[in-house]
Amino acid sequence: MKRKYSVILGNLGNTCDRFCSGYKENPTTKEMLKKAVKIPNVTGIELVGTWDVTPKNALEMKKAFDDSQIRCVSIIPDLFADKKFWKGSYSSKDANVRRYALDYTRQMCEVAQTMECDLLNIWPGQDGYDYLLTADYEKERQWLCEAIAALAGEFKNIRFALEYKPKEPRTHSYLARMADTLLLAQETGCDNVGVTIDTGHAFNAGEVVAEAIVLAKRAGDKLMHMHFNDNYAAWDDDMIVGSVHTVCYIETLYWLDRCGYKGWLSMDQYPYREDAAGAISESIEWLVKFDAILQANRDKINHLVSLGDAVETSKFLRNVIA
Repeated sequence: MKRKYSVILGNLGNTCDRFCSGYKENPTTKEMLKKAVKIPNVTGIELVGTWDVTPKNALEMKKAFDDSQIRCVSIIPDLFADKKFWKGSYSSKDANVRRYALDYTRQMCEVAQTMECDLLNIWPGQDGYDYLLTADYEKERQWLCEAIAALAGEFKNIRFALEYKPKEPRTHSYLARMADTLLLAQETGCDNVGVTIDTGHAFNAGEVVAEAIVLAKRAGDKLMHMHFNDNYAAWDDDMIVGSVHTVCYIETLYWLDRCGYKGWLSMDQYPYREDAAGAISESIEWLVKFDAILQANRDKINHLVSLGDAVETSKFLRNVIA
């Protein structure tokens, strides 16, 4: 099966952290788009709502994508950087903020329709808590569920992929791991609500990505999207794929195939000090390399998985990676 590779457009821009407002000059959206389409194997792009695309420039962006012969893979509503959501978006204790978050996301759904994009990648990064005895876990989870259900019910032609992450910017996120995210997706009762796995977020959550893929499959084919990056498992470092982990990416691709995933492999990185296009290109090249190992050894890997012998698996990996 031919893989489909994409990139989040903002990853090619100025990436800031809590210490520095930026390590690079910030290019325009059009400049980032020109860089993105030149990255080998990239045929799709994700756009962050408000940062890259708005109701006012959606038609212009659609033309730019058509001219570049590239697909809009997803729209990511900005539910994390807007200070209105400092204490939550869909789960905010403030009903006015919850209404604003819903109305804003509806606008992003309309933008997605203009872009002929059928996926909203929802990362409600501010929806969670920092201190004990400050959160009403029951009510706030219910509000979050009701918001997603309302959106999915109104825009049945759009898939809503919930991206989980255990922490940051809050110390605890309501969508923290595959299991609680699947639970919320099922609680909405909507077939067009599923999950995005970000490999780095899964590492942070102590998950094995391949197992998370299987959980989503068993829950009713709920895996809708994939973000790829790497880290040291302690923080969301958003590094080049393969710079820390190796074996897990081979296993991830193997189980994506076994579970019938046909979606995009999208790069989600923060190359603070690296050349952005170069870093993203390296991530894709590593995935191409891991995929080549898988394709050349699929029968052997099938046998090893059924055998369950760690020594034999180690021998195999040592030979193919060397």
